[in-house]
Amino acid sequence: MAKVLIAGGGLAGLATAAALGRDGWEVELFEARAFLGGRATSYAVPAGGEEVAETIDNCQHVLLRCCINLLDFYQRLGVRERINFYREFYFIEPGGRISTLKRGRLPAPLHFTEAFLGMHCLSLADKVGIGKALLAIRRERKRRKDLDRISMLDWLLQKRQTAHAIDRFWRQVLVSAVNEDLDKMAAIHGFQVFWLGFLASADGYEMGIPNVPLGDLYTADAWKRMGNVRMNFRAPVERIDGEGFIVGGERVTADRYVCTLPFERMEAVGLRAPKFDHSPITGVHLWFDREVTTLPHATLLDRTMQWMFNKDGGKYLQLVVSASRDLTPLSRKEIIEIAVGDLRLYFPRVKEAKLVKAHVVKEQRATFAAAPETEALRPGPESEFTNVYIAGDWTRSGWPATMEGAVRSGYIAAEAVCKSFGRPGQYLLADRA
Repeated sequence: MAKVLIAGGGLAGLATAAALGRDGWEVELFEARAFLGGRATSYAVPAGGEEVAETIDNCQHVLLRCCINLLDFYQRLGVRERINFYREFYFIEPGGRISTLKRGRLPAPLHFTEAFLGMHCLSLADKVGIGKALLAIRRERKRRKDLDRISMLDWLLQKRQTAHAIDRFWRQVLVSAVNEDLDKMAAIHGFQVFWLGFLASADGYEMGIPNVPLGDLYTADAWKRMGNVRMNFRAPVERIDGEGFIVGGERVTADRYVCTLPFERMEAVGLRAPKFDHSPITGVHLWFDREVTTLPHATLLDRTMQWMFNKDGGKYLQLVVSASRDLTPLSRKEIIEIAVGDLRLYFPRVKEAKLVKAHVVKEQRATFAAAPETEALRPGPESEFTNVYIAGDWTRSGWPATMEGAVRSGYIAAEAVCKSFGRPGQYLLADRA
């Protein structure tokens, strides 16, 4: 088999390696850091004094059942069973009242009807408006041609959504899924999230959360089973052209090359890429001296913190704020104070609990900003060199900048490599819609 070099060990690069490696291609991957996973990974937080060292995810990453290419990637690595799926979404208001969204007995797209009608956090007017908008998504998703030119907020206002419905339903789901504010998010991305995740199938919304640290999903054992895939760590690629990679000042050559670096790194290695803006994510890790909640996860309404994930018996919680530009200038102490203050409104036991330790992770370059009129700028797998291909969640994957989008881009690049040799290679799975 021919040899392929891959620059970057994030999900796009790993997906490319897994696809080609399982089909017998000789693959060599170069990663600048000492671990795999890129922005979807875990690492050890240094302990001080008598503290126990903790391994944390840089930010809680979740998937939905509709992320079929990501699940296929996990299957290729033999780790799919390490994903726990949940059928309930908990919306919690200040004061602690909980509304649960889950599928009922009716078929898609009506499977949420029973639970949705019983959601206390929304008024009757909110629910009627949301129902009409969901039907409009089903009707307009292929008919309208301006969804990449208008924001999701523009579209919601066109559909006369109440401010309450926008804040407590649409924003809670979409900002976390796309990592962008509604007024800055192209409507096409909001449509896709709701169509594939909530309307097209009865189980597409189910939320998958790894039951191990993210870094454990890409362990060396999985790659050892593919004896033809070799990983190089602390080996940043310095230059890429049609003649190969420059790594550590030395040229490394193969038959084909795939670059999966972030778009802001492309020019530095000699490749063209659009200049997108970034959208940040902030993760807040809090350890208490006692259990403060039994909920496995919840979306937190009306406050700064957006999602809570119960990581260890209600004592260790991870909070996530997507599109967290307002938190960027704040100090670690200020963010922790906001987080604990928010939690006190939802979980009364936080008031009596002692905060043992805390950690804040600011991912300033978490994703590209999915703004209107950017979809057309996302490139396909081809580069300016006929034997060099590109992948990454910022490329034209057919999805927003998510783990599913990154894996899809890797599979698309792998297919392009196969096509360049005139060999069959079908890796990308079509959306269930």
